[in-house]
Amino acid sequence: MENVQQYKLEKEPQETLAMDPIKFILWLFLVTIIMLFASQTSAYLVRRAEGNWLEFEMPVIFWYSTGVLLLSSIAMQWAYFSAKKDQFKQLKIAISITFVLGLIFLWMQFEGWKKLVDMNVYFVGNPSGSFFYVFTGLHGFHIITGLIVLAVSLTAAFKLRVHKKNLRRIQICATYWHFLDILWIYLFVFLLTFN
Repeated sequence: MENVQQYKLEKEPQETLAMDPIKFILWLFLVTIIMLFASQTSAYLVRRAEGNWLEFEMPVIFWYSTGVLLLSSIAMQWAYFSAKKDQFKQLKIAISITFVLGLIFLWMQFEGWKKLVDMNVYFVGNPSGSFFYVFTGLHGFHIITGLIVLAVSLTAAFKLRVHKKNLRRIQICATYWHFLDILWIYLFVFLLTFN
C-alpha cells in the first residue's frame, strides 16, 4: 500500500506554466515589431555614415503629435483602471478619448508629411527624408492596427463585456497601445538625435 501511494506521488503531473495564447501571440508580434524597427534604425545609421545625407529640421507638428500620443496613453491607462473597478462610464469615456487621440495623432503625422513636402523633403532624392517617411509611415500603420484593436475594445466596453472579471481584451489593448507609444518615443528621440 505504501508503494502505491509513493508511486502516485511520483507520477502526479507537474504544474506547468500557462500563458494566455492571445497574449502570447501579442508578445510575439511586439518582438517582431521591435526587430523590424531595430533593423530599420541600424540601416539608417549605416546609410548616414556613407555620406550624401541632407539634414533637415523636424517640423514642429511632430512634437505636438508626440504630446497627443502621450495623452492617449494616459487615457488608455485610465480606461484600464476603470475596467478593473467596473466604472463603466469612465471606461467608455477613457477608451473613446484614447481612440479620438489616436486619430488626431494620425492626422498630425499626415500634416507633418505635408510640412516636409513644403520644406522640399521628399520620399525620394534625400535618404534622410526617405527614412523619415518610412519610420513614420510604418509607425502610422501600426497605429492604425492599434485603432482597430481599440475599436474592438470600445465596442466591447459599450456592450459591458469589459469588466473586472473579464479584463483580457482591455489588457491586450492597453499593452499594445502603450507599446506603440513607447515605440514612437524611441523613434522620435532617434530622429532628433541622428537627423
